[in-house]
This record gives sequence, C-alpha cells and structure tokens, in this order.
Amino acid sequence: MSESPAFAESLHTLCADYKIHNSLTEEARNNSSIKRGLRNDDGTGVMVGCTKVGNVLGYRLVDGEREPMEGELIYRGYGLTELVNAYIKEKRFGFTEVAYLLLFGNLPNREKYAMFRSMLNECTLLPENFTEDMILKNPSHDIMNKLGRSVLALYSCDPNPDDLSVENMMRQSVELVARFPTIVAYAYVVKRHYFENDSLYLHRPVPELSAAESFLQLIRPDKKFTEEEARVLDLCLVCHAEHGGGNNSTFSCRSVASTGTDTYSAIAAAVGSLKGPKHGGANIKVMEMMQNIRENITDHTDKDEIAAYLEKIISKEAFDGKGLIYGMGHAVYSLSDPRERVFKKYVQQLAKEKEREDDLLLYENIEQLAPEIIANKRHIYKGVSPNVDFYSGFVYDMLGIPQELYTAIFAVARIVGWSAHRIEELICTDKIIRPAYMSVMEEK
Repeated sequence: MSESPAFAESLHTLCADYKIHNSLTEEARNNSSIKRGLRNDDGTGVMVGCTKVGNVLGYRLVDGEREPMEGELIYRGYGLTELVNAYIKEKRFGFTEVAYLLLFGNLPNREKYAMFRSMLNECTLLPENFTEDMILKNPSHDIMNKLGRSVLALYSCDPNPDDLSVENMMRQSVELVARFPTIVAYAYVVKRHYFENDSLYLHRPVPELSAAESFLQLIRPDKKFTEEEARVLDLCLVCHAEHGGGNNSTFSCRSVASTGTDTYSAIAAAVGSLKGPKHGGANIKVMEMMQNIRENITDHTDKDEIAAYLEKIISKEAFDGKGLIYGMGHAVYSLSDPRERVFKKYVQQLAKEKEREDDLLLYENIEQLAPEIIANKRHIYKGVSPNVDFYSGFVYDMLGIPQELYTAIFAVARIVGWSAHRIEELICTDKIIRPAYMSVMEEK
C-alpha cells in the first residue's frame, strides 16, 4: 500500500529542515573522548567483554606499538587454517563439526559427533504448516528480510520459547542451525516464483546430507550438484561460522540477548545487522564494483589502465561515488585475512574448471594494485590486503549461486557463532549492555 500524494508532500515539507535542526557541530563530531563506532583512535576496538568462542588476530603489540602480522582466526582455540586443512586432507565436510566445536566448546569424538548429526537431522524439516503460512503466503523481495521474519515466527512454534536455561537455549540453537538452510532456500525459490515469474519448486530437505549438499539441492530445480561444488560451499560455511564477538551482527546479538529476551528476538536482530551492505552485504558490492570495472576498462591485462580506474574509484569519481575499493582492507586484519586465503586456494581451480581465467586475471591485478593505491590515498600504513569478501562473491558466482543468496549464505553459517556468543553472554556475563551517548542538544 503506497501513501497518498498529500502524505508524501507533507512528509517532504516536515523533513525539509531536519538537517538544520539535527546535525551535530564539528566540535561534537570530533570530540576525542567519544569512541565512534566503538573504535579507539588507533583503530582497535573498544574492549567491552571477554569471550572463549573465537578470536580475530591481525597485529601484535610490541613495546606498546602495533606490529602487523598475518591474520589468524581462532575457533575455540583451534586455528581456522588448521581445521580447513584437515577437512581438505581427509576429504570430508567440516561445517557440522565446526558447529559442534563452537556451540559446545570442544571437538567431538565419533560418538558425540554422530549424536549431534542425529539431532540436526531430526530438526531439518520446518514446523508443520510453517512453509505454507510463513513463506509461501508472505513472499519478500529480500531473502534476508524473509529470514528475519521467519526467525521471529519460529517463536510461535516453540513450546518453550522464553526459557533461558542452557539446555533449552542449546535446543533452540540446534534447531536454528538445522533450519536456516531450508528457510533461506525456500525464501529464494518463492521470491523467484512471485517476483521473477519462475516455476515454483519446493524440494524436501534430505536430513542425511551435509548442510552444503542440502542447500545446493534445495535451490536447484533439478537438485543436482557436484561433490566439488558441495565441498567448496562447505568450506565457505566453515569460514563464515564465527568471527569474534566484536563484529556488528554478533555484538548486536549479544547486546539484545543481554536484556534477557528470547532466542528468536536476539537472532533476528543479528540477521537485520548482517543484511547491511557494510557488513554481510559487502561481497555483493564487490561483484557490482567488478562489473563496473569490466565495463570501463578495455584490457584486463593492462595494469596501468586498471590502476587509473581504481584511482578514479577511490577519488569518488567512478562507480558508486563512495571512494571505496570494496573487498580491500579490514578493521582488524592488516597483512592478510585467513578466510580470503582459504577462498583463494579454490579460486584458481574453479576459474579453470568454469573457464573464467580472464575474470581471475582481473581480480589478481586488482589485488596487486589496490593496496598501494589505498595506502597512498588514505595514508594507511598498517597494511591493506584483500578481505574475505573480495573473492567470496566470485566463488559463489562460479558455483552458479545468484547474488541475492550471498548474504543469506553468510547467515546460514554465522547462526552458529551468534548462538554460541548469545549463550556465553547470558551464562557468563548476565549484565545488560548499556553504553552512553553525550548529549549536545541546546536548551529551549
């Protein structure tokens, strides 16, 4: 339902002088005592708590000074790279094991792993009538919007939604981990049917499949996928499952959870955070930027031409006018992003298989040229390197996964980290998060 012309005109009139009365003074914006974005002046995050779930390392402190280092991502004491290398070597799927590790705090033995798999399998199907009532009858243009609404709707399907005991919260977490791939896949299929006139197909999830295998068979009309495609997607899920307590969606989840509200409200808040283009939607911006670059350069091998166009982008003269080379740099990582290193291992192999070497060459040239351009223009000397978003969209594209699913796949993985942090927040801290804002209003 759209508003009347009179409503729109009134709104325009009332908002015309909003900035005049509500903008902050230069003095207020630059007040050094205010930690904007919860970041310190040296770029580090403001410490607001402790966690044993995960850790993100991008520098060492040497004699009080930050010294850049190769990035490391730690899950419950285990390095991401070590975990991934083990899964690759043993040719097995790793996401379920990582989910167990993050939720329960240690790697499972065979018996506990089988027990956990059985629990997930039992929860794969959505509640009775949920698909029809929540997903089919209420299609959304945006899959993340549909995911957030679906999470809130699951509250009504839970016989014990408000119990904050560890056992009950863990039950809810296991159910969410199992159901996220199905909800996302169904939301995508229904969106394509209602808004893009595609055929409607709803495959039943196969509980015995891994999360990656199940997701691929759910989103494809013929349900077909290769083992290599499933293994690559599985590693994508492993890399996105957790990233410390300070990323925006996890902190949003912990902050909302600290009020003592239910699981579904806290997770829905995290979904809303992840939807933003500055967070989970960043790899889509990379893809849009890459398409823009392709349209404005003539030779993917000409580094001078590429560098000149990157200069225009960072000078706000090209692409979206934001002055950002998307996929480059990170709040914590400096020399490298360990998740990007995992993706890079598969980029070359997939590019060859999918005959996308020309696109890969463009990515590699930008990866080589962008850090120096950014460092010079922004005077950043801590080191600038590709982050996980630089190659992840390219990998998804080569897997035939449409862009509208990129951020939702992120959520399918990160529900594990959100759940682990939420439980930790409630059992270890149990104190409402309540920062302060400095009032700079004038008395009237």
